[in-house]
Amino acid sequence: MVSLGPEARALLESSALVHMVTLNPDGSPQVSIVWAGLDGDEIVSAHMHRGLKVRNVDRDPRLSLSIEGTSLNARGLKEYLVVHGRARLEEGGAPELLQRLAHVYLGPDVRFPPIDDPPAGYVMRITPERVGGVGPWAG
Repeated sequence: MVSLGPEARALLESSALVHMVTLNPDGSPQVSIVWAGLDGDEIVSAHMHRGLKVRNVDRDPRLSLSIEGTSLNARGLKEYLVVHGRARLEEGGAPELLQRLAHVYLGPDVRFPPIDDPPAGYVMRITPERVGGVGPWAG
């Protein structure tokens, strides 16, 4: 497990959308945009249904995340964070995590998911193994 520095943690706790890359059964990449946040040292995302990314992670836990920052580095390049890691799935808890993340992504007064009695879904917990990109988190 790699420790995320304060700058990477701040980006992951911002409203920046996260590009999640999982592996399809044939080895090809599958990309989704997700909301993500932190729970201790793990990156977390919530999924209401057993969609392709959830099935992919259930079969092969390896994934990568890409998050675009808002700052430019000294060379004028826009910063971005890449996290390579392994995920594990927990059944349940998706509506509660989505509500927490909705306050970051949509605003403090929003109700999400906007349905009564949403399915329990899945929480994906990602353990960072390698961090890169362009920014203060890159080695």
